[in-house]
Amino acid sequence: MTPEFVTLIGSIAATLTTLSFFPQAIRTIRTQHTKDLSLGMYLAFTLGVIFWTIYGFLLGEIPIIIANIITTILAATILFLKIKNG
Repeated sequence: MTPEFVTLIGSIAATLTTLSFFPQAIRTIRTQHTKDLSLGMYLAFTLGVIFWTIYGFLLGEIPIIIANIITTILAATILFLKIKNG
């Protein structure tokens, strides 16, 4: 496998996992309804994605960095609304 192929696979994975958060973020922002969301899950997930971002910077891997910055923004938005609205 070439390095380009490996980067392509990583980019596809990063894009798909990042895009998966958009529907939940959009719905949560629109409705402000967070009762059924787990605070513990979003707290742990947001912290985990922050660490993935740091990991991406340490490796200098652009797909990891970009995907996790976007995912951090989305997850942190949901986490903020969960904390704000209960």
